[in-house]
Amino acid sequence: MPVLLPTGAATYPLVSRAAAGFDADVVVTGEIASFLTPSQLLSLLKERRYDLVIVSGMCTASFDQVEQETGVPVFRGPRHAADLPLILSRLDSLELSRTVPADEMIRLRRQEEAARKLAGLERSATPDLLIRGVKIGGSSRMKVLAEVMDAPRHPDLAATVTDLFSRGADIVDLGFGFDATPEDVLRCFRALESVEGPLAVDSQDPALIRAALFRADLVLSLHEENIPLIGAEVAAAGVAAVVVPRYKSLAENLALAEEAGIVSLIADPLLQPVGSGLVRSLQEFPDEPGYPLFFGAGNVTELLDADSIGVQALLAGMALEVHAAMIFSSEHSDKTFGAVQEMRRATEMMMLVRCRPYPKDVGLDLLVIKEKRRRREPPLVYQQRIDVPPFSGALTYDPVGNLRIGIEDGQIVAVHNGIAFSGSHWEEVFAKIQTENRVSLLDHAAYLGKELYKAELALRFGRSFEQDGPF
Repeated sequence: MPVLLPTGAATYPLVSRAAAGFDADVVVTGEIASFLTPSQLLSLLKERRYDLVIVSGMCTASFDQVEQETGVPVFRGPRHAADLPLILSRLDSLELSRTVPADEMIRLRRQEEAARKLAGLERSATPDLLIRGVKIGGSSRMKVLAEVMDAPRHPDLAATVTDLFSRGADIVDLGFGFDATPEDVLRCFRALESVEGPLAVDSQDPALIRAALFRADLVLSLHEENIPLIGAEVAAAGVAAVVVPRYKSLAENLALAEEAGIVSLIADPLLQPVGSGLVRSLQEFPDEPGYPLFFGAGNVTELLDADSIGVQALLAGMALEVHAAMIFSSEHSDKTFGAVQEMRRATEMMMLVRCRPYPKDVGLDLLVIKEKRRRREPPLVYQQRIDVPPFSGALTYDPVGNLRIGIEDGQIVAVHNGIAFSGSHWEEVFAKIQTENRVSLLDHAAYLGKELYKAELALRFGRSFEQDGPF
């Protein structure tokens, strides 16, 4: 299968090494591979018959006309020449794209394969118990329980609960403080009548637990002080319950809950935060508990000033090793925003690792800032290098006016003279601003590109945005 690999002078050595051993011609078309034009490619295809062409994944030109005239398919290769050997070695099995870079295609295929495998594993899993149809324990995936703290004071409870489910929560827990009343509990659960997913009530007050039993699917938490007062009613309602140690041991309280007639029990040995006994509390997780285990990861994440993404992955790995069935994740603070979605991904990674020694190369990951493999770009080529002086900070205001940039509802928004332009990507917003003649100076255009891209990065990484402030 003869293959044409047009490339640039800068990447020619890398592409030539990658093509060694394959029926491929490497042809330099200019300094930069991504600048290849349809006319250049057309002239190359007149010199020899090829079965296909693989252009740089960074190319933005359309080669549809070339394909129509020659009958030779033109596919996007990887964005970085260092990834080309991986593509060439899989040409017989890999379906390339005319618009999506090959390395991105591989990543998407691995994700799709991982999703199919996850669905199959969960479908065939045998659970220890069911909570409103959701499998808990056994061979099923660890389930993510997300909490809405102080539910009665929440301004839009239904929207928040729906959002948590959409971002990966399997169960949503409504928390009630010491000043909450049974009427508050009734009001909160009635506000969620249209929600189909499993809901939990988080209170140790028997009166508040009682008020939730008409709808709650899970109670957090029972112990020796409230089991005698509410245990029989929880059993009669057929509701599952998380049992914790208090003055009595976990085993003793589980026995009390069983005596009360509660059938669906989950054991919580109480995970402690870092510095307050995390490792010691892990030792309290029994090897053969006899019940599904609850893992309170949110207590660790909230009390640790570190990016939650890696923390979630490590905690999910700990939960896997102690055979936890349910893992608690919270978003009480700004630093843990998005933690529920992160934990859902972490539990899926741990489900896929069951037939592997490590949670690596499973098709899913939690890499956001760090790179799994650094790019290997060819060195820059130039005749002269000029060190520029520091920017003076002096601004020339654009005569057509300034723009105010922000983010709203998951969109980049740029406001000019009372008109707001919104979009998902910085280049779309900038192009519209440009075509509307709302920028006239080159330095203002450069500034807008910088600020709009900062806004896009803020959306991508779930961060706040401040115009003119550092990212």
